[in-house]
Amino acid sequence: MNALIIDDSRAMRRILKQIVTGLGFDVLEAGNGQEGLDVLFASDDIGLVLVDWNMPEMNGLEFVEAVRAKPEFERLALVMVTTESEPARMARALMAGVDEFVMKPFTPDILVEKLNLIGVKACVAS
Repeated sequence: MNALIIDDSRAMRRILKQIVTGLGFDVLEAGNGQEGLDVLFASDDIGLVLVDWNMPEMNGLEFVEAVRAKPEFERLALVMVTTESEPARMARALMAGVDEFVMKPFTPDILVEKLNLIGVKACVAS
């Protein structure tokens, strides 16, 4: 299964990639929400999206709204990985369809715990 990482920071994409590849995911990357949509629509095996909020062209909230507008993506796990911690903004993202939040900075354990909370498990073959 693939994970899509959308963040305008190459360093953050590298950190997230290292964590989720350790869970057995193959990783696709995008530098903003529009690139993320293009990758998502062109792929057929993405089960997890980790998306930053603050990005150029299309931000993470706009990405989430566009994805959740498509019925074929209603079960797609969407995790916002962000510095945004204001309760009103978090509520807005949850209402748009985010499944969980990971606040930057974070540890690998925190990300794994959040993924487990929404039912995303490691996909390493045993």
